[in-house]
Amino acid sequence: MTPARLAAYRVLQAVSGGDDLPQALARIRDTLTDDRDRALVTEIATGTLRWLGALDRVIEQAAARPRQRLDAEVLTVLRLGAYQLLYLERVPAAAAVNESVTLARRVGKSSASGLVNAVLRGIASTAQSPPLPPEPGPSAPPEAQLAYLSVTCSHPRWLVERWLARLGFRRTVEWVRFNNTPPRLTLRANRLRTTPSSLARQLAEHGVRTVPTRFAGDGLRVEAGNPLRTPLADRGLFLVQDEGSQLVAEMTAARPGERILDSCAAPGGKAIAIAAAVGQTGRLVASDLRPARVALLRRTLEQYGAAGVHIVRLDLCHPAPFGPIFDCVLVDAPCSGLGVVRRDPEIRWRRHKPDLAKFARVQRAMLAHASRTVRPDGRLVYATCSSEPEENEEVVSAFLADHPDFGPVHPDQLVPSLSQGLRDTVDDDGRLSTMPDLHGLEAFFAAILRRSSTPRCDAPADL
Repeated sequence: MTPARLAAYRVLQAVSGGDDLPQALARIRDTLTDDRDRALVTEIATGTLRWLGALDRVIEQAAARPRQRLDAEVLTVLRLGAYQLLYLERVPAAAAVNESVTLARRVGKSSASGLVNAVLRGIASTAQSPPLPPEPGPSAPPEAQLAYLSVTCSHPRWLVERWLARLGFRRTVEWVRFNNTPPRLTLRANRLRTTPSSLARQLAEHGVRTVPTRFAGDGLRVEAGNPLRTPLADRGLFLVQDEGSQLVAEMTAARPGERILDSCAAPGGKAIAIAAAVGQTGRLVASDLRPARVALLRRTLEQYGAAGVHIVRLDLCHPAPFGPIFDCVLVDAPCSGLGVVRRDPEIRWRRHKPDLAKFARVQRAMLAHASRTVRPDGRLVYATCSSEPEENEEVVSAFLADHPDFGPVHPDQLVPSLSQGLRDTVDDDGRLSTMPDLHGLEAFFAAILRRSSTPRCDAPADL
């Protein structure tokens, strides 16, 4: 049995135990020495989580029992094997079945090896046309549409039901297919040390071909090669960062000399972009809550040359220890993460509809506390990586209803020459709203709220 398959099993078990996929992958993949094994464990583990809905359906049909009646470890083995049979064309069926049987024995489930063999052979026999709901026609009833979107396209039924009602069938199909496509690696040039054009030339010298991102001004999309395997990776010249996330940093409209608070800053990608924008005459305070996140933030800022950033531990669920002293406060709030399930496929299975209201309550509290640190005529930028209105537009509307001294502002009122990338991703209300089907990007949201020149009185405190 190849080490990658055992490692992939351990990754999935760790995720089912509560670990985030990136953390589990980084920890377990680093035990492998062969680059091919490292790539395979990433592909198998991520792909299995991405296609979990479809895999469970074919497993249940081949096993003639609901998955709840299967041992958890055996189910993980079956999911890994079924993924290889259905979605990895270069893996021979016999190898996928035999190695899955060996894996079952390796993890202490020898008694289930016959079941694993029989179920996977059954799946292999129908792999060219698996028994999944077909794509329905335009006049098909909603139930047929939901079956295709949730099972065949492997998304939680409650979530695609919402998208279907909001966007219609064709746009929802484009969205779920986007989420099931592995993302390209996207970089952001660290302007504290280089420029996008200079970075592109240096990467090319090491066999890495890139093209400028379509919307973000400092972004490069990797077309060929691995920048993380070049000497440039250790020089702090670039960060791996989604293009939508890069646009959130641009929405702060940070300028030289400004005081800015990045209140939920870890791991630090946006803070580095803001630090470059405010320059040596500005002052950036970057904060997070959990000690591990603060430590990660500190390491990131040091690695990328943002040594002048002030780092504090801050819990915005409670009043901040600052008065209205900041020109701009960014609240990149904890959220459901449903906008980035292409990158982190396990999120789609962890979230449930009631979670949206729970996140929104926390987001509203954080936004209210952050608002008290914004100076008159200053701006508050609220952002999430969620696709859902409860965490985005509805949070902003509730905040504005409770805070009449704030109002929405379009970014073109703050930036003399708004970039074309922001023009193409900001809606009529001036809010950043990237969409998979419209922009080919994960779903990010950001809104700029400006404080009036005569806010209610707050007790000021200096840095």
